Amino acid sequence: MTQITMRDMLEAGVHFGHQIRYWNPKMAPYIFGERNKIHIIDLGKTFPLYNDAVNFMSRMAASGGTILFVGTKRAAQSTVSSEAKRCKMPFVDRRWLGGMLTNFKTVKESIGRLKQLETMMEDGTLTRMSKKEGLSSQRELAKLERSLGGIKDMGGIPDALFIIDVGYEKIAVREAVKLGIPVVAVVDTNHSPEGVDYIIPGNDDATRAIQLYMSSIADTIIEGRQTAEMAALLHKEDSGRGKGSRVAEKEADRGAKGNKHANPARSKRKEGAEVDKAADKGNIPKEKAPGEKKSGEESPPPPLVESLEMPLQVDKTLAPSAE
Repeated sequence: MTQITMRDMLEAGVHFGHQIRYWNPKMAPYIFGERNKIHIIDLGKTFPLYNDAVNFMSRMAASGGTILFVGTKRAAQSTVSSEAKRCKMPFVDRRWLGGMLTNFKTVKESIGRLKQLETMMEDGTLTRMSKKEGLSSQRELAKLERSLGGIKDMGGIPDALFIIDVGYEKIAVREAVKLGIPVVAVVDTNHSPEGVDYIIPGNDDATRAIQLYMSSIADTIIEGRQTAEMAALLHKEDSGRGKGSRVAEKEADRGAKGNKHANPARSKRKEGAEVDKAADKGNIPKEKAPGEKKSGEESPPPPLVESLEMPLQVDKTLAPSAE
């Protein structure tokens, strides 16, 4: 994550507040002292609060959240728009329209009209209109672009606001508080920190200070997105490996079951062939077939029952004559 040091803040003039007569007593905890009737902000308190705000926005960006950058004062306009475009976040750099958040449904209709006019400009429809209609449409396009050009791709209510100078953007703070949207803001000594969730006590007028805030936060958002994309890619690869190993295990289990439940008749035939082969070699005696005689073996005597059951035959020549 991009880090700025306390020396960077000193060199950018973050510690310079407003004149004493314009101070807001609610900023007293963040004031170190005064010099030449100007309040000096305590950077020892600003630095950790700034880091808390940056960490919050990094987590928001990593989770895919939308952060709306708001800075309509002249010193902040160009920096806010350029850094917001660099980190691909919506922004408001001209004028905050009342109801931009609380009446977003109507604002969305105006955004639709802006996109329609842009399409007409690209395909040449405006040039084919009459001179009066064409000029009127071009003026409408320029006005909508100036007011809504930074939020035309926002799509919906943002997840957080980052504001330069809560005094200039008090309507934006009020709408965000009403909708429960977290607010991160640079608060100078002449404004109240009420309604701000993440306070960055610091100079909100110096161009160098504003550039320091915006560039660091834009870098943080870009890095947060890259970290989230890398984590998602690694998770996808790990899931692919796990799925492949599970498929391989299932295939192995299926093969083992197939071998276990192979055709039993085929196994028995194979086993019988192996036994016969071993018997031919003289290792295992063959089992004799029924009725087969071994060499040198005498036939058993006929059964006695068979001789007793034979009918008695009498020799008639030996019998006495009937004379």
